[in-house]
Order: sequence, then C-alpha cells, then structure tokens
Amino acid sequence: MRISELSRRSGVPNATIKYYLREGLLPPGRATAATQAEYDGTHLRRLRLIRALTGVRGLSVASAKQVLDAMTEHRADTHELLGIAFGIRPPDGGTPARDEGEAPAGANPEAAALVDAMGWSVSARNPARRIIDETLRTLRSLDVEYGWEALLPYAELAERTARHDLDGLETVTDPLEKAERAVLLTFLLEPALMALRRLAQENESTARHGGDEHSPA
Repeated sequence: MRISELSRRSGVPNATIKYYLREGLLPPGRATAATQAEYDGTHLRRLRLIRALTGVRGLSVASAKQVLDAMTEHRADTHELLGIAFGIRPPDGGTPARDEGEAPAGANPEAAALVDAMGWSVSARNPARRIIDETLRTLRSLDVEYGWEALLPYAELAERTARHDLDGLETVTDPLEKAERAVLLTFLLEPALMALRRLAQENESTARHGGDEHSPA
C-alpha cells in the first residue's frame, strides 16, 4: 500500500508516519521510485503498536523506540516480549522478566512475602513489588492496620484475571499484534476493572444494607 493508504488504515497522519520513518520507529517501505515506497501489513501492525505505546502507555518517542527495538530482539520469546509490553522488563538491557532471583536484601519485604505465599514466579525487580509495600506503609501511616496477608484474596482474583488476560493472547500468533494486544489489555482495561469494582461494591452494599428505596432504577 502507498503511504496515504497506510495513513488511512492506521489513523496516523502522513507527516507522523514520515517522522516515525526518520526516527527509526518504522522500517522503510519497499522503494518503488526515488521518492515513493510501498508498505504492507507489518508496517500497519507496527504503527498500531507505536500508537499503543505512545498513546496508551504514554511513552515518549525515544522510549517507544527502545521498547520496539527490544521487542524485535525478543520477538521469538513470548515471555520476554510480554514482559516488555507489560512494562515489567526494562527495554534497555536491565533486569529481564525471566529473572527469578531474590530481590535485594530488605527490599519490599511484604510484597516478597505475598509472592512467596502465592507461589508466584515473577521478576525480583517487578515494579509492582514496590507499589505494594508503599501502599501498605501509607495505610499504616493513616492508622489503618493492613498487612500483606489481607491482600491474599485480591491476589487470588488477580491470578484469575491474569490467566484470563493470557488466554486472550493465545490465539494471536504475530508478535507485534500480540504485543499491541498486551499493551491495550493491560493499560486501557485497568480503569474499567476499577470501575467494575465500584459497581460491585455498590451492589454488595445494597444487598447488605439497602432497602427498597435503594433499588436500581
């Protein structure tokens, strides 16, 4: 397809596509003349992935290029590819998603205890570990006694959610499409998942404490 068709099908303006080509985010098309080239489905999928990384994950163009380069390097390794897409594995050669070693001594001890209790095999430097410990510390600073054990029921639900997420990617064979779907499922769905929790909380409160006057309209 010509660049105009690529723009129409991807929703990315011509000028932006040319910018991505100059910056190396998008590989060159097949030259058909001195100033013309043809593009194919691979370019379309990569453009969609670029939009997911910059628009959904909020990465800068430079960071998106790093992520894309890392995905290309690990496109044959689904675990590494998904680790990069999920934002777990740094794209610059840092600790890989497959690293299952111990976290640095004393780092995020409550998250470590939770991971051990669940029997999970995750990266020792997964940023979610830090978030768990910081959240629990904040709760205690507000005189809310809440330890990692209280998170176990949520962890079990999260495990089921993750299984459902990965099930949805099993039928996708193209690495770029798989990475795009992983980004969209993770970062776009998170607000909806939180919204579902709010709906369920209201429903449960109505069932426990509400009367007829609280019945849904």
